[in-house]
Amino acid sequence: MNEPSLLDRMPDVYDRMCPSRAVLEHVTSRWGVLVLVALSERGYRFSELRRRVAGVSEKMLAQTLQTLERDGFVLREAHPVIPPRVDYSLTPLGEEVARPVSELAHWVESRMCAVAEAREAYDAR
Repeated sequence: MNEPSLLDRMPDVYDRMCPSRAVLEHVTSRWGVLVLVALSERGYRFSELRRRVAGVSEKMLAQTLQTLERDGFVLREAHPVIPPRVDYSLTPLGEEVARPVSELAHWVESRMCAVAEAREAYDAR
């Protein structure tokens, strides 16, 4: 008797074998969050996106974009011009996931003073 594949079962992020865990990791990783938030603003060329997401290496940005493209969140559009031009934007699925991720990132920005105070209070104990 054949067991159902992972995609035939109901996704359960708490199940260590569920593929949703990998997707969750992709969209909540440091670079995944920042790329999704940046692309929710507008489309970018690779070099523009690298400048926007300060601190990301070229290799890490390329890997993150490739992973998010594989998951169906990012659209990579290569233009047949010289010099080569590649644009990145969000797919409809990417726009959908970018909304809550962006809200979380902006919430963290807006509450950093409260977090800093909590850290200071914790460290003082």
